[in-house]
Amino acid sequence: MALSNNVIGAINFVAMLLSIPIIGAGIWLATEPDNSCVKILQWPVIILGILFLVVGIAGFVGAFWRIPWLLISYLIAMLVLIVLLAALVVFIYMVTVKGSGHLEPSRSYLEYHLDDYSGWLRRRVRSPWKWDRIRSCLSSTNMCGELNQSYRMAQDFFNARITPLQSGCCKPPTQCGYTFVNPTYWISPINNAADMDCLQWSNDQTQLCFNCDSCKAGLLANIKKEWRRTDIILLITLIALISVYLIGCCAFRNAKTEDLFRKYKQGYT
Repeated sequence: MALSNNVIGAINFVAMLLSIPIIGAGIWLATEPDNSCVKILQWPVIILGILFLVVGIAGFVGAFWRIPWLLISYLIAMLVLIVLLAALVVFIYMVTVKGSGHLEPSRSYLEYHLDDYSGWLRRRVRSPWKWDRIRSCLSSTNMCGELNQSYRMAQDFFNARITPLQSGCCKPPTQCGYTFVNPTYWISPINNAADMDCLQWSNDQTQLCFNCDSCKAGLLANIKKEWRRTDIILLITLIALISVYLIGCCAFRNAKTEDLFRKYKQGYT
């Protein structure tokens, strides 16, 4: 019985440690400028990681002090959290499976279109009051100013590998045919009717293309990339947690069997 409880305690300690990558993934998302402006995924991930940590501590205490009801509660709670984590992993995959950048002639950077992304993500940025808050947050960063510091010549900028956010928010769409002055100042569009974003572009450095659908699409492209990385971390952690949980169930069953055998043996003698 003591050996089985030690095994359960060790397993619960591992479960506690596995909460760290979940919490870390949430904190990493919170530090990314785009996710910190949108504020969708980081808190559910952080809260789920904290719950795993709390439940792991409860299971460790239950095994160390041999409290059967606490161990049973741990197994039930851990099963619920594993199901929630699995649902989150599947959800992130489903909402990020669509959407990619588009190549334009003589450009190394990609262009992004809002309709390419999942409906759930689009609804997070299409509401005017939501986008006003996100736009204010994004425009307060220095992501567009960095382009002016890095690229002076048009060809250098056209050959640059800029981020989706910079491509969508800091310059007009390529198909509008604007003439390059610097990365955030463009003049003389050839075709203003090519895209509604052509009319949204402003050389006002506080406006630029932050009202454009391309900016929303660039934001979703950035989010997709970061969420997919997070999903990989969560998937690996989920597999490890399932393995730990199954081992814990076996150890708990063995402990109960040993306890029944011990009681039977005491009654027999």
